[in-house]
Amino acid sequence: MLQLNGKTLRYDKAFTHDGIQYPANWLRLTSLEEKQAIGIVEVPDQPQAVWDQRFYWGVDNPKDHTQLVEQWVAQVKQTAGSMLSPTDWYIVRNSENGSPVPQEVLDRRIEIRSYSNQKETAIEATTTTEELAAYVTSPEFSQWQAVEVVEEPVEEPTSGSSTPISGDEGMDSIIFSGGVVSGSFSAGTTDTPTP
Repeated sequence: MLQLNGKTLRYDKAFTHDGIQYPANWLRLTSLEEKQAIGIVEVPDQPQAVWDQRFYWGVDNPKDHTQLVEQWVAQVKQTAGSMLSPTDWYIVRNSENGSPVPQEVLDRRIEIRSYSNQKETAIEATTTTEELAAYVTSPEFSQWQAVEVVEEPVEEPTSGSSTPISGDEGMDSIIFSGGVVSGSFSAGTTDTPTP
């Protein structure tokens, strides 16, 4: 950023200094030495202030916590409702003619309501806008389904071991060893090995 006597200069904009009118392209066409000769200095750009507009009016200027709590609780209820609505017909059908609702549908609906209740309670437990913002932007707030971690045992090959695998016609052998495939072919065959 360029400044002259404390005033910021912009490229492609004319300016006046000591009674001289400088054209809009003057800053682009001159060297740094020519700019410095009339008193222009280069200063580092100031970083732009950033704030989450969902929770703050500006830097260090939080929105009203009570209103935000009402807004976010309503948002959670709306999200839960939209997640429940695709399976509402099961419940309506059950109440009209007694058709059974699949257990997995009932379990998922219970899970959604449980998550909704947990989120509403956590939102209402916050006492400041900062706490509310921290919770709403956390991964916990975004989670609406139990995460299952399934670890399957993986057999690791021992180093130096090789496993012969029988090949197609015309292929004498293929050996996988440490990520390298080696093999031999009988003379006169045109087949190529497939990995």
